Amino acid sequence: MNPDSSAPTHLHADEIRRRGLFREVACCFWKEEPNMREVYEMVESDVIYIVPNFISEGYFCQQVLPRELRVDGPVTHRDGKTIHYCDPVGIHPNMTRLLLQRADEVAPGVPRDQTSLIIVGHGTNLNENSRKVIENQVALIREGGYGFAEVADAYMEEAPFVADWAKMTTAPNVVVVPFFIADGLHSFQDIPVLLGMREETGAALSELGVFHQNPHELQGRLLYYSGAIGTEPHMADVILDQVHDFDTKHGIQAVGSVTRSPLNEKLTAWLDSGHNIIGEIIIAKKDGGYTLRHASDHDRADLTPYHGAVEAREIARYDDAGKFRPLHSAPTLKRGWELHLGSLDELRLALDFFHPAAVGSACALENGTVSATPLRELLGRQTGMYRFTNTISDEQAFSMVAKTCAAKNCLRRILWPLTPEQPLPVDDSKAQAGAIPLLCLEACPHIVSAARKIAKETFEAKEAARIASQPQG
Repeated sequence: MNPDSSAPTHLHADEIRRRGLFREVACCFWKEEPNMREVYEMVESDVIYIVPNFISEGYFCQQVLPRELRVDGPVTHRDGKTIHYCDPVGIHPNMTRLLLQRADEVAPGVPRDQTSLIIVGHGTNLNENSRKVIENQVALIREGGYGFAEVADAYMEEAPFVADWAKMTTAPNVVVVPFFIADGLHSFQDIPVLLGMREETGAALSELGVFHQNPHELQGRLLYYSGAIGTEPHMADVILDQVHDFDTKHGIQAVGSVTRSPLNEKLTAWLDSGHNIIGEIIIAKKDGGYTLRHASDHDRADLTPYHGAVEAREIARYDDAGKFRPLHSAPTLKRGWELHLGSLDELRLALDFFHPAAVGSACALENGTVSATPLRELLGRQTGMYRFTNTISDEQAFSMVAKTCAAKNCLRRILWPLTPEQPLPVDDSKAQAGAIPLLCLEACPHIVSAARKIAKETFEAKEAARIASQPQG
């Protein structure tokens, strides 16, 4: 729903990639592309480090991520790979330094002894560790002699509540730092309303420059509102710190590099055989490198030039009308650009930004190693408000898939069945001659949301019928 949610994670990955410390650097997400299952189709290394870009070691890091990423402990050996599962960034000791730095940046020159610092979290009853990390940071800063008049924690959905900030502080200046990974809907919209900076949720405050309007005069005090701590550029260093600490804790020695890339070799073979289209993109070799453009622009000479793989992510983020594209396989890629890439590695990275895991999935299909997740299995893994999605009937599921995928005009070809014994009808209409196929190995969040809506409507209808059938009086 919001492009700001994933932006910091991508930027930290860009910085780590720029330093050349790893052969590959990739991102994956719970509710955005690429998802946690398909990211393995994007990397080839025999040794993989997973660093959760999460604030706490609570419910998601202890239950959801291990399940989705198929790890069974700190070290997992699977399919010839060694996977290291590190601690989340939010619990690293260096987070205290980033909090102090962010507080000073948002209120420059304001004396700490006349300032209350509030660290804001979401709050949840799913796992007690979810708020523990914020409570620990408050204790460290409060007891560390850092000079603040007061240091407190507050939450959106449990006490002490963000809305009560004025009651829990007394200093004339109040600095509020959201202890979130990204500036998404919570920090841009929800928390400003709870603080009293605006009356109701409306357009994202990212559009209004909320972080550049400090201080805010509220209830006789000056309130300074910060961006989410996860947007701090030095978070890239914290990610690397977690890798280093993992190696130290588990006695991991440096591993040798591998230069052979079967995915690059397969991509080269496809291009040499004339398979130079993927989705809405056409690929051409030029001046020892490669150029990409929208396939409908193949004969245009007035295209805006871009350079480097990272530009692919920005081109793919919005459509021609400036609307966010959460589904990269929707036929809404904007036109009028030409991307210049200098190497095969850059080409594959750019293609993964345009169509996450597409090259790896197509390669796996050709090699006979592709693995698709049955819809029932996926719905059975859902949590929170999506946990009832698997109650829909088979008939509802078939109808839902057909309607949802058609409504999104998704270019991917579905490979997943309803169950291992119940395949979906085969749709070969999306196969293009001379194209690298776009494959769907697992139902996307749009399908999950549609299933939730159907399950909710079905439950409400049954409840209404049950109540209506009861004797009156």
